[in-house]
Amino acid sequence: MKVIARCLLLFVSIFIYGQVYGKLDGQPKIDSLLNEIPKHKDDTNKVNVQLAIAFSYLETNQDKGIKYGMDALDLSGKLGWKQGQAKANGIIANIYNNVSTVANSAKAMEYFLNAARLYKDLNDKEMVAGAYYNIALINENNGDYKTAEQYFLDAKQLFAEAGNKKWIAECVLNTGILYYEQSRFPEALDYYVKVIKLYEELGSKSGVAKAYACIGNVYESTKDYQKALQNMVKAVALSKEADNKFGAAGYSGNIGRIYEHEGNLPGALENYFEALKVFEEAGYKEGYEIFACDIGEVYVQQKNYSGAFEYIQKSLKASLEIGDKHIEAMNYCNLGSLYISMVEDHSSAKTIVVAPELTQGKYVGDMTVPVGKTALLNKAIEYLKKCIAISNEIHVPDVLEDCYKNLSLAYQYSGDFKQSLEYYKTYTTVKDSVFSKDNNEKILTIGLKNEYDRKRMTDSIKVADNQKIDALKLHRQRTYTYLGVSGTFLLLCLIVFVTRNNKLLSKEKKRSEDLLLNILPAEVATELKDHGKSAAKYFDSVTVMFTDFANFTKAGERMSPQNLVDELDVCFKAFDEITFKYGIEKIKTIGDSYLAACGLPLADPLHAENIVRAAIEINAFMTDRHAKLGNSTFEARIGIHTGPVVAGIVGVKKFQYDIWGDTVNTANRMESSGEVGKVNISGTTYELVKDKFTFEYRGKVTAKGKGELDMYFVL
Repeated sequence: MKVIARCLLLFVSIFIYGQVYGKLDGQPKIDSLLNEIPKHKDDTNKVNVQLAIAFSYLETNQDKGIKYGMDALDLSGKLGWKQGQAKANGIIANIYNNVSTVANSAKAMEYFLNAARLYKDLNDKEMVAGAYYNIALINENNGDYKTAEQYFLDAKQLFAEAGNKKWIAECVLNTGILYYEQSRFPEALDYYVKVIKLYEELGSKSGVAKAYACIGNVYESTKDYQKALQNMVKAVALSKEADNKFGAAGYSGNIGRIYEHEGNLPGALENYFEALKVFEEAGYKEGYEIFACDIGEVYVQQKNYSGAFEYIQKSLKASLEIGDKHIEAMNYCNLGSLYISMVEDHSSAKTIVVAPELTQGKYVGDMTVPVGKTALLNKAIEYLKKCIAISNEIHVPDVLEDCYKNLSLAYQYSGDFKQSLEYYKTYTTVKDSVFSKDNNEKILTIGLKNEYDRKRMTDSIKVADNQKIDALKLHRQRTYTYLGVSGTFLLLCLIVFVTRNNKLLSKEKKRSEDLLLNILPAEVATELKDHGKSAAKYFDSVTVMFTDFANFTKAGERMSPQNLVDELDVCFKAFDEITFKYGIEKIKTIGDSYLAACGLPLADPLHAENIVRAAIEINAFMTDRHAKLGNSTFEARIGIHTGPVVAGIVGVKKFQYDIWGDTVNTANRMESSGEVGKVNISGTTYELVKDKFTFEYRGKVTAKGKGELDMYFVL
């Protein structure tokens, strides 16, 4: 339940405008600038003073900053001074961007685009690039990764033409972070490694430190904590050499997180406190709230209840003041975990200081409540439900996973076993679903290890073949020796034996190849055999189908375990035959769910149409079977969505071909938002097949974690 890259991103510069006015500090400086305004006529000097005042309000007063920025924009427009207009647009954009809301992001985008257009007219490539860089960050924060990637690419090109190597490196680094956020981990790692060389050429130890920290985050997510620690230690050392105390503090905090993963709680606390002290002294709430939250979580694990309450309160107060819903949700989850821990720990005190209560959304301080099992469990349930509401709003599955698990425990301890079971089922769904954090992390293993590790999977495929081949060769060689002196009759026997051996060798090899093809797509299997590896790949447009059996749990109660498995086998075999007919790649089954995709590993221009046709046949098969067998079989829901995915191989033993990305998540939402006996498709898929079938438009339907989406039933 950690914010993996958050601490690192805190140290990325605002961008070029900060280099112009960044030395302004404090109210005395603002006052002296305000005194300058009456001394100037309506000329370019006055515009520059207004811009300096606007920028000085960047961190302290958005409204005043916008006012003086707009004054500068109006005056430079009257003067026909295009450069002043460009600067004003850039500073106004930065002020809006500094307070992250949906409305402010839209305004920031508007003014950055205006600045880019004006600087383009002035042929100032460096400033156009700076605007593009910020536009990329905004799109990244909004989840529009494709647009963000293009703007980073354009910014990098313009910085290169302007000869600004520092910002070329920043573009490369942030492109890597962009890929990391999309689960395109091999590409992210590749960019992080490349940017080290760029920062070294610049002599930027802080930059190299950022790159090593990013690499450490990747290894941490793969649970290779030794490599994660090695890279994070490098990041701390380089930051200290560069006298970058915020960088060193943030990366020390990251080391604390690694120690916590390894169970070294004292080591984790030591590093968290080191980081917290730096941010607290600087009044930097964004960093302070994260590490206070981490400290509170460790204290919960140590059953240090007073310490846990103290730091959860501090973190929650900071997160409410700056509007950070992710950390707010994590604190509510920590509170729920804390109350449950106190129920489990019978030695806890009779009275406690509890976490801050909220009145109309505002922090109001501490309260004291009596301890008792019922009171503690009610508090736990209250805060965990607050956490779930926020986590669903901002879509953070890792926090949801812990919340649902703790809610199941809370209801179990309170004796409400029905509610406990329901929340445990939800917990397992979030934990095991194809769009959960844990499953997304599986792809991290691809391309991250050394050449030997990357070959192990191929070696495991080939080893059985090689052993059989070697054994047969040895046996055949011995046969030649023994029979070489035995005359014509034995020679004839040898010929027959060798022929049979060759047939056996060919047969065994074919069996191994067939087994490989049964596990992996033919193209991927061939790539493994020919090149010794298969890299994860990004596919721009793939159609994904998700099926699920309604009321499967109740069906399991009616049917014997053997009958249940036999019926699943019949249904999934039929699904396999149908998908094979349409050139669709079966990805996997997950319990009673079936996941398939078309358009990979080879592109298929008819991927959407083929999936819909297959879904119609699967639906017809299940409808007909249910009409004949009734409660001895199942009823199916089918959901379909089209979009980009990442596909590749996970694992070394029992490896499999799998897909990841928001497209899979949305296909799952199409299924869960559909109805039994119907094929439910997204608006994106509909646009690709609307001329091929007839549909019933359902309107905008609310999908969990996705908001309102256009949905259609295929008729």
